[in-house]
Amino acid sequence: ARCQCKVAPMERKNCGYPGITAAACKKAGCCFDASVPDMPWCFSPKPKRVRKFCPTDPHNRRNCGFPGITAKQCEKKGCCFKAHPAGVPWCFYHRVVEE
Repeated sequence: ARCQCKVAPMERKNCGYPGITAAACKKAGCCFDASVPDMPWCFSPKPKRVRKFCPTDPHNRRNCGFPGITAKQCEKKGCCFKAHPAGVPWCFYHRVVEE
């Protein structure tokens, strides 16, 4: 994403080699900006920002526990817990979306 390449020139971490082309740099998953002299032109992007949430639709839950797991045990594993409805996992993984 374009916003991942908004890195201050002094904070750029080199991601290429001398003379790398913009196409080769981007193909390697890096950002390219040749407008700042004496700074890396091919550099690592900022990490993607993600948001975790517990899915609201019980049928979209992916099991994270075992039969009889308690809320405390489930949350200790870093998962969501909701003890209803019957027939679906009560301890389940978060959903992750990129922002």
